[in-house]
Amino acid sequence: MIQNYKIITLCGSTRFRDEYMEVQKNLSLKGNIVISVGLFGHSGDEEVWKPGVKEMLDDMHLRKIDLADEIFVVNVNGYIGESTRREIAYAKSTGKKVNYLVPVEE
Repeated sequence: MIQNYKIITLCGSTRFRDEYMEVQKNLSLKGNIVISVGLFGHSGDEEVWKPGVKEMLDDMHLRKIDLADEIFVVNVNGYIGESTRREIAYAKSTGKKVNYLVPVEE
């Protein structure tokens, strides 16, 4: 019988590639399905900066949030950028639980 695994979408700055990988690994080992970013624009994936690509990926990430039960924010040293703030607001507006790598005051 297939288990009912929680689906978690990762959000955060793509400058934190290594931390994304570590969080993805840890959440997967705890029995979660993890949805992550497709490209790390701030960590060397130059394709992100071609015309229209970042906008498409940002829009696609909102759809990834729709697919998830909750989001996990990879906010290394407490950093949350503009795009991530928008994703958090979107997740909350759709009733998703929001967890953080570094606890934040809400």
